Amino acid sequence: MAKTANFNPASRKVSPGTLCILLFMGPIRLSFDAAYRDALLGRATGAFAPLACSLSPHVALREASVPFELVRVDFARGKKLPDGTDFTSVNPKGYVPALVLDDGQVLTEGAVMVQYIADLKPESGLAPSQGSFERVRLQEWLNFIATELHKGLSPLLGATANDEYKKVVKEKLASRLAFVAKNLEGKQYLLGDTFTVADGYMLYVLRTWSRVTKEDVPNGLGAYFERIKARPAVKAALKAEGLS
Repeated sequence: MAKTANFNPASRKVSPGTLCILLFMGPIRLSFDAAYRDALLGRATGAFAPLACSLSPHVALREASVPFELVRVDFARGKKLPDGTDFTSVNPKGYVPALVLDDGQVLTEGAVMVQYIADLKPESGLAPSQGSFERVRLQEWLNFIATELHKGLSPLLGATANDEYKKVVKEKLASRLAFVAKNLEGKQYLLGDTFTVADGYMLYVLRTWSRVTKEDVPNGLGAYFERIKARPAVKAALKAEGLS
């Protein structure tokens, strides 16, 4: 269950037995927790991008049934935590999400965070066992999604790229998504019939593609997309973020 965190940035300590996740909050992004978001920014603020990449570890946490807490990072006020502390004192990289462990260590990079979460609850099946070739395949997919799809979407989200460049980017992304669709033939999920953290990451990519292109996901991915969205943990995460 998610809750707002009692996070002390000086000590980096959180409640024992919980994970503390820090995420982007500002006029163009949305928090995990709808009630928390409304209390911080108010409904009237309004201008939120309806999906951030922090959705991926959010889904992983819910799929694994790992207790976690939320702390906002307000980029509109210069990367500030709720008490005014500079977020870079917690994560010098200056971006989110970041996972603060109960011993004070900070973990960043979504593709790494989701594997850590999966390994907390190996019985969840969210990741193959460490040392197996299947785990290497999972890492292959996570790296592909991070570099070729997630980062590849960036020009479509910005205001500086012109329409001609965005058209080229969109075509390149479509070819990468076609590769995903080809690899899903005869399978329910990327690694077979078991949902993994790679599929949770693909949820972010497919939702963002639909949002920025105003199009349905490419052929061969529609049933896969719907299958992911139908999962109870995914529904809970989307509901908590105020998404449908």
